[in-house]
Amino acid sequence: MRRTDPLIVGGGPAGAAAAILLAGGAARPLIIDRNREAPDHLCGGFLGWDALAALAALGIDAAALGAAPIRRMRVIARGVRIESALPYAAAGLSRRTLDAALLAQAEKAGAGIERGVTVRAIDPAARSIRYDGGEEMSADALFLATGKHDLRGSSRPRAAAGADPAIGLRTRLTATPELARALAGTIELHLFAHGYAGLLLQEDGAANLCLSVAQSRLTAAGGTAEALIASLLEAPRLAERFGQARGHTAWQAVAAVPYGWRAEETPPGIFRLGDQAAVIASLAGDGVAIALASGRMAARHYLQGGAGAAPAYQRAFAAAARRPLRVAGALRAVGESPAAPALLGAFGRIPGLPALLARLTRIDGH
Repeated sequence: MRRTDPLIVGGGPAGAAAAILLAGGAARPLIIDRNREAPDHLCGGFLGWDALAALAALGIDAAALGAAPIRRMRVIARGVRIESALPYAAAGLSRRTLDAALLAQAEKAGAGIERGVTVRAIDPAARSIRYDGGEEMSADALFLATGKHDLRGSSRPRAAAGADPAIGLRTRLTATPELARALAGTIELHLFAHGYAGLLLQEDGAANLCLSVAQSRLTAAGGTAEALIASLLEAPRLAERFGQARGHTAWQAVAAVPYGWRAEETPPGIFRLGDQAAVIASLAGDGVAIALASGRMAARHYLQGGAGAAPAYQRAFAAAARRPLRVAGALRAVGESPAAPALLGAFGRIPGLPALLARLTRIDGH
């Protein structure tokens, strides 16, 4: 079977954003997603001002979806704590709700969607994909939007994750009134040696807890997320927050996260989106915003130049992502270092610095 219209592998924010613009530009994209219903993915939950603006441009009103407003940032590192107002509006929204809304908008725009279908491999030269059952499909252009999960034939270099790779962990906490009050209107970041955690409220009243931790630190703690939290003597407030919850969902995990990696080249007809294009350290960056930006930019390049515009798109997006990834990587290194408390105290005494750093981690400075 052969198609001449774009195939999009992955129905998250990057893939859905590309589909909405492609369909609006008279293309007939087909999204292939392995999930029958939008799940709560490991990454996401925080929507910065740039993500909210991008969603509005795609016809998605996050407030109408119930997104919990976030106006302040609280950073805690080994007893040092700073709070500041965010420079612009932000919000907490589960990936389940966000992805469902984006896919519905893509379908409304005219994109086709196949759910519950797993793609196992890609042949870039043939611009074809192979399904779990062995069937193949090809198109004039493939948009790879599989998040942090690689496909055989298009894997990111394993060395990009480093010698002691980061592990991503996530759970959803059932918030008590005490925890809800503590997090109301706030995103809370907890810094510790070789890792960090983010905590915020979502539209359903649950608290989204995401951690990034070096594999060595997780192994030393016993290999489980709960053992890690219990072992974080330098982050007692995180354990306190965890203990304030009534319960939590099963932990999700993804290994060897290649923070700082960018796809700088791609063959004609292969557009890499989201984490398949650039992976930003979530301590300072907004992965959802980068995903949306990549999907929109890729779609525009395709509509203007067809499948042959993929290399130009990839170079352009890599250039746009260079500074945000470097700044976010530097902030991650500071946050995970023993000097974090002293540096955090200094940051808190410089007016406007948190806002400046937040802007520097955004694509095109948004």
